[in-house]
Amino acid sequence: MKKKILALLMVATMALGLTACGGGEESSDDLIKVGVINNDPNESGYRTANVNDMKAMFTKENGYDAKFFYSLDNDEQIAQAEKYINDEVDYLLLSAAGTSGWDSVLTKAKEVGVKVILFDRTIDADSSLYEASIVSDMKKEGETAVKWLADQGLSEYKVVHIQGVIGSAAQIGRSGALDSKVAENDNWTIVKQQTADWSQEKAMEIVQSVLDSGEEFNVIYAENDDMAAGAVAAIEKAGKTHGVDGDIIIMGFDCNKWALEKLLAGEWNYDGQCNPFQASYIHDIIQKLEKGETLTEKTIILDEKGFDAKTITQEDVDKYGI
Repeated sequence: MKKKILALLMVATMALGLTACGGGEESSDDLIKVGVINNDPNESGYRTANVNDMKAMFTKENGYDAKFFYSLDNDEQIAQAEKYINDEVDYLLLSAAGTSGWDSVLTKAKEVGVKVILFDRTIDADSSLYEASIVSDMKKEGETAVKWLADQGLSEYKVVHIQGVIGSAAQIGRSGALDSKVAENDNWTIVKQQTADWSQEKAMEIVQSVLDSGEEFNVIYAENDDMAAGAVAAIEKAGKTHGVDGDIIIMGFDCNKWALEKLLAGEWNYDGQCNPFQASYIHDIIQKLEKGETLTEKTIILDEKGFDAKTITQEDVDKYGI
């Protein structure tokens, strides 16, 4: 009997000790609840880097209870946003697949006190519906690339334009600059303009169809590196030359390290930077909001540049490659 009582006392003492110490873990009530809505991690090397950056930041160790959802479909993203709001997250972090259709769900978020922070991409919604936006200037990315192309001084520009997902901020910004330039200049022609949905395989098929048609072109303007790589695969299969000493100019976006290495080798001509590392900016904003501080900036534009095969260095590849 005495042994049994002693055993019960030991169990009770251990239980009290665990309660007092909290089991060595932070209570879930102390964590900031965030719902992250992003594009498919397999969309591109840029997206993989962006997703990994977000997952590394929004951890329990950093004070977050985070859930992640990925889709390239705008309607699916909106439905998930509604679910996160119903789950009473504190923050909704959003990289929208499309720019439109977000007003209703973000209005609901505001009504129930869920704070929205945009990252990577802008949306067509009133700025009062979100706390801050950490984004690339996609319009500027396109303008920088098109200016570089114009500076090459070709007598005639025959462009195969491979677009990203139609309606995304990246596609709108990168397409818009080229469309404007073509409309303003008689010696600029779009030979083919079609979306490859960021896919290398689809881009290869598009360029192959142009090659099969026999129509001449001297520029590939691909809205991400993977699609540029697909275009190059089709060009090489046809036995045509490309890059610095070739007949066809190759342009991409995102600055994957392997793509910048193509520039360094002279196999590509231009790559436009798109900075995927946004999680630290978001973390800083959340910390300020949690302290009740007023944000001084509504929109934070990430610093970005374009790289030319004739001037890029190994240091650039190491520093800017993702």
